[in-house]
Amino acid sequence: MRSVRMRILATLVVLAVVGIGGWQLLPSQNNNKTITVGTTDAVTSLDPAGAYDAGSWALFNNVFQTLLTFAPGGAQPVPDAAKSCDFTGSGLRTYRCVVRDGITFPSGRAMTAEDVKYSFDRVKKINSDVGPASLLSTLGSVTVSGRTVTFHLSSPDATFPFKLATGAGAIVDKDKYPADGLRGGDAVDGTGPYTLTSYTKDKQATLAPNSRYKGELSGTGRPVELRYYADSAKLASAYQAKQVDVATRTLPPAMVSKLSPSDPDQRVLESDSSETRNLYLNTRKTSPLHDVLVRRALAWLVNREDLAASVYDGTVQPLYSLIPSGLTGHTTSFFDTYPTQSVAKAKALLEQAGVSTPVEFSFGYGIGHGAGAEEAAALKKQLEAGGLFKVDVKGYEWTDFQKSWAQGKMDAWAVGWVADYPDPDTFGSSLVGSDSVMSTGYSNKAVDNLLRDSQQYADRSRAEEYFRTVQTDVANDVPLIPLWQRTDYVLSSEDVGGAQYLTDSTGVFRLWNLNWI
Repeated sequence: MRSVRMRILATLVVLAVVGIGGWQLLPSQNNNKTITVGTTDAVTSLDPAGAYDAGSWALFNNVFQTLLTFAPGGAQPVPDAAKSCDFTGSGLRTYRCVVRDGITFPSGRAMTAEDVKYSFDRVKKINSDVGPASLLSTLGSVTVSGRTVTFHLSSPDATFPFKLATGAGAIVDKDKYPADGLRGGDAVDGTGPYTLTSYTKDKQATLAPNSRYKGELSGTGRPVELRYYADSAKLASAYQAKQVDVATRTLPPAMVSKLSPSDPDQRVLESDSSETRNLYLNTRKTSPLHDVLVRRALAWLVNREDLAASVYDGTVQPLYSLIPSGLTGHTTSFFDTYPTQSVAKAKALLEQAGVSTPVEFSFGYGIGHGAGAEEAAALKKQLEAGGLFKVDVKGYEWTDFQKSWAQGKMDAWAVGWVADYPDPDTFGSSLVGSDSVMSTGYSNKAVDNLLRDSQQYADRSRAEEYFRTVQTDVANDVPLIPLWQRTDYVLSSEDVGGAQYLTDSTGVFRLWNLNWI
């Protein structure tokens, strides 16, 4: 999911848990008080068919249900709106779920299997250019019998249950959401652990516990208000001024690098993360980056270590492959192919391509998302080394940014990617397949076949070699240039508990785990 959806990997390590002791068992005086959570992740749409990004899906996780979900730290999805789900037969092409009884929409109408079918059908039919339809590329059709929903897949896909647990699988009320277009307005009709009681775009979302919720959770959480900030500096200021109780995604690198586990006034929660950031390149014939030799020249000019140190104060790790460290199939394909920054090698490739220098191209980034502006400036300086390229940098508001890259209006753009689920497949078709949500125009049948073939293995370790080959091909074709992999940080005030479960590698954003101590 873009961060984009973007979420996170590995075991959560709590560096500082201050003041948790026997007194935690005493009744809290804040039980009815709203917990405020600050973030820079914007919401693209309140309609699940129209959003494929971290901010939107974080909200969807809490106000909609999916057939399956992930328990904290879980590697396999578990039933939520479904009573049970299983593949039938041995071909991994037919997947069936039985919808749980007693789930009701805000209108009071009971959820049916028809609502589930309707939700998936409309995502594919609407096929929004910033929506999640590409995640359902292997879904051929959906049929219903009673409370049983059967998904008929066009090819074997062991990862399909994972996809059901994402925002692409959010179940909507068929009486409230149009079949062939996105729903307008600020209303949400879901069956998740929260109801959305008020929403102001780019400002706040107020969530109340849903007393009607029935699913995997044993209960719902405290009242929560999500507050959206235009940039990391504003989020940091709000947290320091105690205007929010929890701060997550994304704090300024300068602030994060100075966090101390011994600070008695806050909890500092750190975890390894599978969130990555890539520089995507427009490979269409209309772009000056169409020639693979030009894209390879760019790859020789990127200095990840400098970015990590100068822009991110050491809070990210240089990344040299499509798949991040910690996931099956991770390699260092870009280090193997472009081991050091070399103006000479870049110049030789441009001469071979027969292009005039400097090669001029446009470079976009999302305003307010981390250190995007600082990173763009640093990359511009690196890519213009030796006078080989001239880079026109422009920042975009988040929604406009997504539409601009989807429509091929930029030559290069830097975007973060938060794993949709804990499997390397989430870095495959979505990023480098012919129907990539990043809309680079890149299409390689060999890569598509490798990604499709990797999905035939229920034992995901057997797919490792497929992903290794894909990463070698990507390093040769350069539809993107990996930049870095993030370490995730969440800050909370000393009287808020549960923040350590807010995010993890499963891609679920668990506001219901937050509580007052």
